Amino acid sequence: MAGGKKPSREFFLSVLGGRKVFCIDKGIEICRECDIMPDFLLGDFDSAENSAIAWAKSKKIRIESYPADKDFTDTQLALKKAAEIYGEHVGILTGCFGGRFDHLFSIIFTCAAINRKILLADEREIVIYLRGGEETSIKFNKKPLAVSLLPMSSVCEGVTTKNLHWELKNATLPQNFPNATSNRADSDKISVGIGKGTLAIYFCFE
Repeated sequence: MAGGKKPSREFFLSVLGGRKVFCIDKGIEICRECDIMPDFLLGDFDSAENSAIAWAKSKKIRIESYPADKDFTDTQLALKKAAEIYGEHVGILTGCFGGRFDHLFSIIFTCAAINRKILLADEREIVIYLRGGEETSIKFNKKPLAVSLLPMSSVCEGVTTKNLHWELKNATLPQNFPNATSNRADSDKISVGIGKGTLAIYFCFE
């Protein structure tokens, strides 16, 4: 749970499902609102409400505090700490959309660079990653407004899609001219594969 725009309470509660909750700075606020005690709270706490931090301390939640002047973002530190605690895992990072662009830019590329399955999601937007040689199939409960393919490496090669309105077959997508955006799903199930590089697949919903 990152410290950007809060997801809806409904979304936040729906994805908990027995998962560990790793909280970053201002992310503690929605945990308090929903009376969900995170397993870990980390940050420089330059944005979280003091009352939310006091609540976390009263619940004896494990807290790790960092100075505001540091070389890494709170989210980067949290992803590193999560790997140390939980080892190999699949993570859902929420609370990262709709805030400052520079924060989202850092998060998107940081998650692309780490060798773990991390997806970004809230009730309206989702980002998943594919790395060279991987293929994924996605089945929608409801179709997205848009599907965009965003190169995270300088070039993505051998990109192939199925059931998108504008299909790709062994396409090369350069990072410095990302034109595979605002595509549409023609079915409730699509697939995307990549030969080389790292690709982010972005979904936007109503």
